[in-house]
Amino acid sequence: MSDRQPHSRDCNAREWFEEWFDHPLYLKVYHHRDAEEADRCVRTILDLTGIDPAQQPPISVLDVACGAGRHALAFARAGLRVTANDLSSYLLDQSREQATAEGIEMEFSRQDMRAIRFERCFDLVAQLFSSFGYFESAEEDRQVIASVASLLKPSGWYVLDLINPAQLNHNFKPRTERNAGTLSIIEERTLSESHVTKRITLCDEHGKEHSFSESVRLYSPDKAKSLLESGGFRIEQIVGNYDSSAFDEATSPRMMLLCRLSSKSD
Repeated sequence: MSDRQPHSRDCNAREWFEEWFDHPLYLKVYHHRDAEEADRCVRTILDLTGIDPAQQPPISVLDVACGAGRHALAFARAGLRVTANDLSSYLLDQSREQATAEGIEMEFSRQDMRAIRFERCFDLVAQLFSSFGYFESAEEDRQVIASVASLLKPSGWYVLDLINPAQLNHNFKPRTERNAGTLSIIEERTLSESHVTKRITLCDEHGKEHSFSESVRLYSPDKAKSLLESGGFRIEQIVGNYDSSAFDEATSPRMMLLCRLSSKSD
């Protein structure tokens, strides 16, 4: 397993995603994002790209920020050769345990997406479920795009799954409360033109409180297109959810962009 050190301005300071994604409560908060949703998303990606899971040798896929491996495992179940990457050791361990339990062979890598490197290229690079825009500067997002471009085969696909900011704004809820088993969850959100930020307060069955934050940079369709094109990609299609519905800026919850390299011939 590749294990690169986190890319950080201050090696002693942890960024919000390093703290939150390494905490066991993270998976309890997002338990509703399940394997069924991931399978549906992967089926849509394979259908829209025309990737044949039966192709030999197997199609290679890199899941850039795999988390606990929902999508990486779904790609592997479909017959693809999967490399699952994440910065969180905890989430990688969860992914590895599930792969072992299912008898699935996968490669695991712990690298920061801003400087992810391999000695080979992939047929498909996937970045799913709002795993983009975590950093303080837009330049760092451009670093991610450049890293992905360097890892794709000339005819490869890049699938980037973003929040649709217009729909988010229309349905914005500053505060919600819910329960996940014995865990009480309060989510307080702020929305600006450039970011959605969330403060998560958790109270367990013993009355102990835990607080975490999330902050994701938002990209309108035009800004996403500009970002990708400046990184050497062309957008082939945009869908608005994991069932491949056509993207509608006013109503679609997701903005899943299917891209190919424009600087290399197919």
